[in-house]
Formats: sequence, C-alpha cells, structure tokens
Amino acid sequence: MKNIDENLQNIKTLLDEPADLAIRKFTVRGSNHQCAIVYIDGLVDGLYVRNNIIENIQLETEKKQLPDNKQKLFDELNQEILSTTSLQIGYTLDDVSNGILNGSTVLYLDGIDKVFIIKTQGWDKRDIQEPVTESLIRGPRDGFVEDLRTNMVLMRRYIHDPNLRFKTYQIGRRSKKSLVVAYIDDVIHPDILKEVKRRIESIDTDDAPESGFIEQWIEDNYLSPFPQIMNTERPDKASAALMQGKVVIMLDGSPFVLIAPSTLGSAMQSPEDYYERWTIGTLLRVLRYLGAFIAIFLPSLYIALVSFHPGMIPTNLAFSIAASREGVPFTPLIEAFLMAVTMELLREAGARLPKTIGQTIGIVGGLVIGDAAVQAGIVSPIMVIVVALNAIASFALPAYSLAIAFRIILFGFIFLAGTFGLYGIIIGYIIVNIHIVNLKSIGVPYTTPFAPTFFKDWEDLIFRKPVPQLTKRPVYMETKDKQKVDKETR
Repeated sequence: MKNIDENLQNIKTLLDEPADLAIRKFTVRGSNHQCAIVYIDGLVDGLYVRNNIIENIQLETEKKQLPDNKQKLFDELNQEILSTTSLQIGYTLDDVSNGILNGSTVLYLDGIDKVFIIKTQGWDKRDIQEPVTESLIRGPRDGFVEDLRTNMVLMRRYIHDPNLRFKTYQIGRRSKKSLVVAYIDDVIHPDILKEVKRRIESIDTDDAPESGFIEQWIEDNYLSPFPQIMNTERPDKASAALMQGKVVIMLDGSPFVLIAPSTLGSAMQSPEDYYERWTIGTLLRVLRYLGAFIAIFLPSLYIALVSFHPGMIPTNLAFSIAASREGVPFTPLIEAFLMAVTMELLREAGARLPKTIGQTIGIVGGLVIGDAAVQAGIVSPIMVIVVALNAIASFALPAYSLAIAFRIILFGFIFLAGTFGLYGIIIGYIIVNIHIVNLKSIGVPYTTPFAPTFFKDWEDLIFRKPVPQLTKRPVYMETKDKQKVDKETR
C-alpha cells in the first residue's frame, strides 16, 4: 500500500501493537512529505537511528531543492541522502516484519509502496571471552559468542583470504534465524559444498535455538551415537578446518560452530597439537588414543577376566583381587554397572550445579561414595580404581561429543563382557567397527584415513610430522589447492 497510515496500522496489527514497538512520524524538512520510522526498542542502536537516519534526512533535505514527485524523492533518499551502507528495499509486509524483528529500522515514505530496511542492530551482547568447553595451555584465548556478525569478524581476523566466502540462509519458518556457511572457494571440493548447501536448504522447522539442531538435521545417521559433525567454540580450530577444505556453519544465537565433514581421526586432535613441537604433539595424541581404549574397554576387560578368564590374570594379582572381593555380594557385572551409573550421576550433577560448588561435589562426592561403598562391602576397592581410571581417561578426549559416545557404548561392552567374557568384547568390537566403517560425514567415510586408507594422511594422524614437513592438505578431502606450502619458496 502507498498510504503511510495504513501501512503503519498493518504492521501494528501484525505484531499486535507490542509495548516495545517504536514508531516515529515526521515531515521531511522543506517539504510536506510524510515519513515514518519503525523499529523494536532494544534491538536497535538508538543513537545510530537518530544521527544517521532522522537527523541526516532533515539536515540534508534542508540543503536541497526537493522534487515534488515522491518516487524521485525516494530515489534521492536512496542514492544521495541516507548515509548507510546496510540498506535494502522492502516490498511486502513480510519483508517489513522480518526486518523489524531482526533489529533493522524500516523507513516509510508516504505515497510509495516500498520501504527502506536499514540494518541498525544494537542489542547487548557478550564480550569475546576464553572458551569454556575447550581450554588450552597454549593458544589463542578468544572464543565465539552468540552474535553472528562478531563470529564472522573473528573468522576474518584469522583468515585474510579474498577467497573466504560466507553464504547466508534463513532457518526456521517462524524464528527466521540467520545461518552462515563459511568456506574457502579455491580450496573446498565442489561436491562437498554442494551437499552441505543441499542439506541446509532441506531444513524445515519452526525454530533452531542452537546449532545442535542444525547438526542433527544434516548429519548422515541420526541413530548413531558417534558425532558425524564436530562443534567448537574456538576460532583457531574453525579456521584450521577451513584451510583443510572443510565447511564451517555458524548459527546466530549460538557460540558453537559446526565443522563438516568430520572424521574419527580429526575428533581425536586438538589445536594444541600444532602449537607445541612435534614430539609433544605426537605424545599427546598417543595418550588420547590410550585414553580412548581405557574409556571403552577397561571395565569390560576387568569383568571378563575376573568372571570368565581368571587364568589369564597373574597369580599374585589374582589372589589380591580375590581378597579384595571377599564379602562383596554382587557379581562383577552388577558391581561395574552400579559404579558406572554412579559416576555418570556425579558427572551430571557436577555439570548442573553452580560452578563454585559443581567441581567440589564431583570430586568429594566420588571420594565419599567410593570409600563408603568399599567400607560397606558393596563394591571392591579394585572396582573403584577401574571406574576412576575409566572416568579420567574419558576426560582426556578433546571432543566432548565423542567422549559421550564412548560412555554410551561402554555400557554395551560391560553387558557383553558379563555375559560372554572376552568373546563378548570381541563381538562388540566387531559390531562397533562395522558401524563406524559404514558411517559417513557429508559423504566422507568416517574412518578416513584409516579405512579407506590414505597413507599420505597418516603423517598427521596419530604421529605428527614436524610442521615444516606438513606441506599438503588432507588427501581424502580432494581439495582444489592441495599444497599448504610452496616448496619452491622454502
């Protein structure tokens, strides 16, 4: 519609006249043309609206001979008067409502059936801080925040490449949140980019409050406990993934960005592996793989050896275990299950309690309950040691989502060991291997470069070569630009 009063009434009716809806009507100085601005108070920068829109229009129009034709005045406002770079033209009521609810200011001109939508976002946001879930001894201390623009700026700060691209989407039929897909155009394989875009465009939901919703929408197998798309709060980790030919997905309102495709090997790596010398980085990775083995198999191996294969235990150790288990009323299976469940309850309680007491409850609660259980003869001391080692090993894994997957399949191995002994563990190991070998992440095999095998990529898998020798990007990503370092310049 062209009538300004009818347009303002339509937007009031659509939004049900909320208390924070600000409408300011004014007359363009030096003429009788009516204008109005509409915005949501609290979502915009009020000083910017006053100085760059209202005052700018009034001061500039006072100096000019304004045309009587309203369309010409609209074009002159667009081309000469409005001093803002973030300006769009809206044609429908849906364009207006989306702009207002996203923190933009809408400028109406009476007699014109289109409007200016000016980006004036100015809400309060959290300052850039050190990531909470991914702490490092050595490395950058900045982390992503809930503001999408700030996160994009962080990526620009880490990658000064003109080929860095940001593709924007609207997610949610009702929430209409902004989602950005970041990639390096002359590095990423076109098929991976095409597949990521296809999956994002297929998302059909009312709202996506966190990037975890996006992860579950676009992953290959939502029934698998293994994370096929990694998340991170660290800009350095996200920028390193982009350099490898991967995609980074950022959702407005979430400090966790997604990295795709992801593999089991990359989930076992940390940015700190590259900030320290290659010997230290290699040692840390070896310890993580050892921790992964302990986190999955230690309780089940204990149950299998004690219950079914005591002859495989050294004699002195077997006597010690038998003595410690004297008077324990439960089988090793029930004993391990009770302790594992107790440990999970302590972890969950520590995560939900306030930070000042959460860690204390986790540590003290574990010590008190473990000691009380031993004193009461419910569990043996060796079982407390086994479960404690299992918990510590799971904390050594850099990816929290992968650690959760290991904790889930741990219970399956416990029951298999308690039922079939070592044969049950072997059966479970085969089943898990069959599952992860068949998993894919955006079409890339999850166990790459283990299987399918790319020996060239093994130089940065468990054992890491010195940084000057890491001259190529991962072979399995099939990137356009395969070289990270130009050997002729070295």
